[in-house]
Amino acid sequence: MGGYLVRPISLGADIVVHSATKWIGGHGTTIAGVVIDSGKFDWTRSGKFPSFTSPSEGYHGLVFSETFGSIAFAVKLRVELLRDLGPALNPFAAFLLIQGLETLSLRGQRHCDNALALATWLEKHPKVAWVSYLGHENHAYHKEAKKLLRPDAYGGVLSFGVKGDHSAASMVDALRLASNLANVGDAKTLVIHPATTTHEQLTEEERLDTGVTPDLIRVSVGIEHINDIIADFEQALKTMP
Repeated sequence: MGGYLVRPISLGADIVVHSATKWIGGHGTTIAGVVIDSGKFDWTRSGKFPSFTSPSEGYHGLVFSETFGSIAFAVKLRVELLRDLGPALNPFAAFLLIQGLETLSLRGQRHCDNALALATWLEKHPKVAWVSYLGHENHAYHKEAKKLLRPDAYGGVLSFGVKGDHSAASMVDALRLASNLANVGDAKTLVIHPATTTHEQLTEEERLDTGVTPDLIRVSVGIEHINDIIADFEQALKTMP
């Protein structure tokens, strides 16, 4: 969630690769990614990174580790890979991401609060077979999440299963407020039935091996008022037999 939920570098990561398309942008308008160099990795110690410790032909024999020290990776990424591969963000996309960062903390907590509330409501619904959300104590990784994530924030994504395998896709279609889209991290609630969308090309056995069951519905909970979100799921669940 753009650094709001967890800070990987403080937990020991040297380099962080993150999708800015999701919560950083926050509105599904921009495709982008970010790479953050912690500046803590010693590229010279192991001898396994000659592209950092040997002269660069493209920069007149410059040795990145000697010239730039702790920021060698970030500089090389910008002046060599950016030059050779060309993944340059256009100015308007950059503007949208910067604008999104201004409200990330507000949106991030609202996503988390709404997700917990929706997960708790779904867990009690008679047509719901199961709910998987990090914020629930019965989740396999709840204890680890409490150690690693921001206090009282467990993310904005949950999944649940409806009773009756063939009702899941129709339940998604019945939603009115939520959008049937594959993205996550938008301000609006996004819902998808993976078995008939993102994982449709897999065999049934392959889907089950990856944990995609016919009853599975994934929800990226938005920042709408929680009463409106719950009301939408309630009316959609009523359409199920």
